[in-house]
Amino acid sequence: MDLSVPHFELPFFTNLLLLLVFARILGEIFERFKQPAMIGEIIAGIILGPSLLNIIHRTGEIKTISELGVFLLVIIAGLEINFEDIVKSLRGKNIYISIMAFFLPLFSGFMVGYFFGLEAMTTVFIGLCVAITALPVSIRILMDLGQINSKIGQQIISVAIFDDVLALTILGILLNIKDTDMSMASIVKISIYSLIKLIIFVMILIFSYKTIKKVSNKENYLETKLNNLLNILKGKESLYALFFVFVLTFATITEFLGFHFIVGSFFAAMLINKDLVGKKHLDSFHSTTNSLAMGFLAPIFFAAIGLEFNFTSIKNYWLLFTILIISYGTKIIGGFIGGRIAGLSKKVSLTLGIGLNARGIMELVIANIAYKSGLINTEIFSILVIMGIVTTLSTPILLKKSFARNESN
Repeated sequence: MDLSVPHFELPFFTNLLLLLVFARILGEIFERFKQPAMIGEIIAGIILGPSLLNIIHRTGEIKTISELGVFLLVIIAGLEINFEDIVKSLRGKNIYISIMAFFLPLFSGFMVGYFFGLEAMTTVFIGLCVAITALPVSIRILMDLGQINSKIGQQIISVAIFDDVLALTILGILLNIKDTDMSMASIVKISIYSLIKLIIFVMILIFSYKTIKKVSNKENYLETKLNNLLNILKGKESLYALFFVFVLTFATITEFLGFHFIVGSFFAAMLINKDLVGKKHLDSFHSTTNSLAMGFLAPIFFAAIGLEFNFTSIKNYWLLFTILIISYGTKIIGGFIGGRIAGLSKKVSLTLGIGLNARGIMELVIANIAYKSGLINTEIFSILVIMGIVTTLSTPILLKKSFARNESN
């Protein structure tokens, strides 16, 4: 840190006010030009952050607010997506989309690290960050474009879930491996342990799904029980609290197992449906969550992404350029090839590949964890942050054009 240049930090609520106002204004401008609001919200963070005005920095408090925004975003998307449709989209040849969209970018990232002579762990993390798709960002883009319930929108979501769960599983293995003697025996032991935790999570999910489906078959059973409970409870917004207890329980389980909290939150929200709790209760929960997320927390989340954008620490511009080219090319090509193998048309396959290209929060989460763990240096971290922001900024524009081409036929 350069102690010769003092920096005055504004109070937390002043930072929050500036971020929200600028994010909402620029988001509104972009929406008036028929572009997703999230682009304006990210640019608001870039303007206020270290890249330009240097007024606001990503503090711990802002990070916490951002994570709450992510939490509510994935809940909203989960409420709008049918669990059975996601399961169907991963059956048969559709699994090739997930495999190609993850492993082609992963190995391409490995090759970049190897070509530039980087350390083994740094190389692995570059591959991981190139391979990932940001589930929350994909959700927000599809919501802004009105495509979240479309067939291809749900395919993008299902592939993003697969890629994120796989990436976070690998991340857990890597973080455990770094504290070992790096022997083959230790690596195999940690890998088996992580696989067991993944199997436990899948078993909990399947059990919950089957239990809920069984209860849903009894007409109005749970809705009636829920109404009786709400009549007993005197506290305000008891329904909202009950729903959040359910979602937070899943988020806690996934964090305990070593996965990111958004995985559990998303699946928990998908398990809540109108057949289970009743349309009135579901609409109430959805409306309240949507107002809090879109009106306050989500703009802060995307503006906070912009705060990370800073070119000053980049020295190796060839590495930056190569990672950007690889991240675009291999993710889109991987999704395209996977789509073609799955029997999709060329235009739909291309749309799928483009929709998987946004990294955003998930890539930033992994890069930040790697940086704090000492597995990558400041320059690599900054390059990965820029890659995540650039792919996030460009994907809504490219995806909107791609959807328009599909609908014109």
